[in-house]
Amino acid sequence: MVEQTLEIRAADGVTEAVLFRPEDSARLPGVIHFTDIGGVREANRQMAARVAALGYTVLLPNVFYRTSRLPVFDFPRKPGQMDERSLKRMKELMAPLDAAAMDRDGAAYVDFLASHASVEAGPVRVVGYCLTGAMALRAAAARPDAVCAAASFHGGGLCTDSPASPHLVLPRVKARLYFGHADQDKSMPAGAIAKFEAALAAWGGRYESETYTGALHSWTVPDSPVFDQPQAERAFQKLAETLK
Repeated sequence: MVEQTLEIRAADGVTEAVLFRPEDSARLPGVIHFTDIGGVREANRQMAARVAALGYTVLLPNVFYRTSRLPVFDFPRKPGQMDERSLKRMKELMAPLDAAAMDRDGAAYVDFLASHASVEAGPVRVVGYCLTGAMALRAAAARPDAVCAAASFHGGGLCTDSPASPHLVLPRVKARLYFGHADQDKSMPAGAIAKFEAALAAWGGRYESETYTGALHSWTVPDSPVFDQPQAERAFQKLAETLK
């Protein structure tokens, strides 16, 4: 596996990124992998590399570049840790990544990957985890003709009463969509999932939305304290199907 460190001119500055692709490969379809709140680290490097091994060029950007270079946590942090210092840092990372910033960044990342020398001509794919589930959906709306598939796992706040709610961008989306929800997730409770699925049905595009029984928020991420291997494996297979 080839792993290349890059810098990208994003919407509001320069972000670090890592590009993964199989060795000795020709130009391949492109995938953007958005991280959870923990940022780029070994766990999601492994996740991105596994997707690349399926036959893709995968871009793993530092979505929190407005706040920090890598690593975004400059102190020892156990994933899932909710001490005062960690919570303060999470708020710092999330604060500038509002809906408008996600839209600008999503477009910039899609444009970058679509034009990269290791990526074949044609649309790219995107996947997000936790707070970036919304970012994956917004990227598909920001570049509807350049994104053919988007997936979200334990995405939070996908359907709210806010005028900036992610579900409101659905009319602009042309991509095939997949959403994997945890059935025990305060950031996307059952009522919100039901409203979101009603919005998906009204949208009328190609989609699948399902709830993973017994799963907790962040169940797909290997370094998460609630990582669920069987459910994570099922999620990966769903991701592989969606990206095709």
